[in-house]
Amino acid sequence: MQITDVTCYPVWGGQRNFLFVVVDTDEGLYGVGESGLTGRELAVMGAIDHFRPLLIGQDARRIEHLWQLLSRGGFFPHGKVLGSAIAAIDIALWDIKGKSLGVPVYDLLGGRVRDKVACYCHLRPGHTGGTHELVADAQRRASEGWKFLRWGLPSEGGLLEPGAAIRSAVAQFRALREALGDEVELCFDVHTRLSPAHAIQFCRAVTSFR
Repeated sequence: MQITDVTCYPVWGGQRNFLFVVVDTDEGLYGVGESGLTGRELAVMGAIDHFRPLLIGQDARRIEHLWQLLSRGGFFPHGKVLGSAIAAIDIALWDIKGKSLGVPVYDLLGGRVRDKVACYCHLRPGHTGGTHELVADAQRRASEGWKFLRWGLPSEGGLLEPGAAIRSAVAQFRALREALGDEVELCFDVHTRLSPAHAIQFCRAVTSFR
């Protein structure tokens, strides 16, 4: 089963762009993957343009081999852009593998673990540092029955200053926990934007708020 093409599809999602990647094969099967590096989709598309000649003609079922080829095949180690491109291709290859065998991908990865999963909702405007608005939105969501609430690292004007972001995030955690009590789980995403040292500082600061 040879790869015949790799095509990128950037899609506007209302607030940001999403990038989907389709890997086609000579047997008519195709796989769909997604790059998680939103906001840098053109860079990821450029990386996939580099990878395409390496992939065409390869056996789509050799997933690990192709991951090694893309990840270790260049002179420089891959970072976020190349890693996101590789991830999207990898997901698409697993999709092809599952389709070719007639099984869901989770069966290829050890089998189903649970019959249902908990869901969270996004809070707005957590990323802007507006604590009052964040708490109001969280209370509204909790009243709707949500048990898991998620927001992201606050930044001002789109430019991240780690120390200020951590201080704002700690204030948000404190305000949310005081407003919601302990029955709602707080989920926080830094999107890899903190260094290990700053991440440790942040985790220590919010430990008491669970």
